[in-house]
Amino acid sequence: MASEGDEELRLVNRLGESRSPYVRAHATNPVAWQMWSDESLALAKKHNRLLFLSIGYAACHWCHVMERESFASPEIAHLLNAHFIPIKIDREERPDVDAIYMNYVQATNGSGGWPLNVFVTPDLEPVFGGTYWPGPNHSMTAQGSLISHTVGFLEILQKMRDVWTKQEARCRESAKEITRQLRQFAEEGVHSRKLGEKSDEDGLDIDLLEEAYQHFSKKYDTANGGFSVAPKFPTPVNLQFLLRLDQWENTAVKNIVGEDECKHATHMVVNTLRKMARGGIRDQIGFGFARYSVTKDWSLPHFEKMLYDQAQLLDVYLDAFIITHDPEMLGAVFDIATYLTEPPMAAATGGFFSAEDADSYPTHTDTEKREGAYYVWTLKEFRTVLGDRDGNICARFYGVLADGNVARENDPHDEFINQNVVNVTTTPAALAKQVGLAESEVITILKEGRKKLRAYREKNRPKPALDDKIVVAWNGLGIGALARTSAALIDIDPEKAGRFGKAAEDAANFIRKELFDEESKILYRVYREGRGDTPGFCDDYAFLIHGLIDLYEATFKEAYLEFADILQSKCPRV
Repeated sequence: MASEGDEELRLVNRLGESRSPYVRAHATNPVAWQMWSDESLALAKKHNRLLFLSIGYAACHWCHVMERESFASPEIAHLLNAHFIPIKIDREERPDVDAIYMNYVQATNGSGGWPLNVFVTPDLEPVFGGTYWPGPNHSMTAQGSLISHTVGFLEILQKMRDVWTKQEARCRESAKEITRQLRQFAEEGVHSRKLGEKSDEDGLDIDLLEEAYQHFSKKYDTANGGFSVAPKFPTPVNLQFLLRLDQWENTAVKNIVGEDECKHATHMVVNTLRKMARGGIRDQIGFGFARYSVTKDWSLPHFEKMLYDQAQLLDVYLDAFIITHDPEMLGAVFDIATYLTEPPMAAATGGFFSAEDADSYPTHTDTEKREGAYYVWTLKEFRTVLGDRDGNICARFYGVLADGNVARENDPHDEFINQNVVNVTTTPAALAKQVGLAESEVITILKEGRKKLRAYREKNRPKPALDDKIVVAWNGLGIGALARTSAALIDIDPEKAGRFGKAAEDAANFIRKELFDEESKILYRVYREGRGDTPGFCDDYAFLIHGLIDLYEATFKEAYLEFADILQSKCPRV
């Protein structure tokens, strides 16, 4: 075991070598971070040190919190540098590494998330892991906070140092047993079947559709939409499944699930989408949706915006509009598609960037970032930007209060005092009656007010940091969603439909040019400052193939179908 007197190993921070915005952001930490590489893994074996793997992504709020509290701490850095091999990993570049250790943390802790922090042996077998741990510099409100009772990262480091020093054999034995159990668990699942091997059943048991419907029906939140308590995630794939139940031409589905049940499935989805569209999880002043809501009513998000969420939500809002012809669903479609096809998410070269951060500076003179600073408002700001009358009308519509609208228990860092997250809390018709104006006049005030607030925000507030990686899998999702949107809206708004379709084509062409090797037929996963070294994973191939097929169906250009066919022939087998 390397100790304080291990003179032969003096680590230095190497993250400046990375292209990842997330990894590179830690290049100035006192922690001597290493890259995920054969060289780093060899160091752990040579010096018999535990590896400390810290996995996250650029838009992750709690990743930034832990960086400020722990990885900027000289005390934490001393322990990590002297006793471990600390490695920083971007989960979006290495989803394979992330998945392995996320499975471990979820299996041992019952839940997971990011930052994902795991101590592993030199043989890469996990010993202990978790997500956010408070650091020496933590600024959480201690009173009444669950986090105040959480063991701190400093204590964990000291414990892991001592356990590895004094009980290495026991650590290794335990890690091997845990790894064995995880492998056995995986082999018992669907992945145990080899490619091409048939299961006992010839196809999907249609009764599973009814079981799935019952599962969601029991979990459905009738008041707020969605299928869980807080925190609440949109989970578009579940919404799409439920939407499609009532669209099956096969009558056996409705016979098994029930005709009324299929219609109720559609109702649950549309109500959920409507609640989300009116909630704080949607950027009501700008465009796009945040990753998830801290509250069960969608009112308070974690503010990061992810490409893969926008793409999947665009698909499901489009499906909901096609089924219902609801203008509110169409409004969300236009908003999301606009967000994807304009800066900052749209790359000038073609393709879509990965994410916008949750945290930013409140003003151009501030030196400390705050979560949601770009998106929250005071009542005074509404009145200053819009004037007293229009400011008060827009404040009523968006639920903006003089003392702020974020509950104290949802503000552990005191970042939202007197601040408001913008939610739609009424309708123009109801608001018109309250203020004694014609509904048409109120609608005009709201439309103009949104434009003025957006212009003020863009001029006076520093934008959140942009993770400008182009990830193939997520671009595949975006290509497909925009291609479908373009085809569906061509008669409603030809100009916007054409713009959405062009963005999808530009992204597909960029990926073929920059991330596909025509000679070897290998697809690469990430582009940032040039093509990355990591070959594509199954999701890169699968989502891009799906997107290309959608693009072919929207344009009938055979080149996209031919490219999809080449990728299908080279897709990694699992």
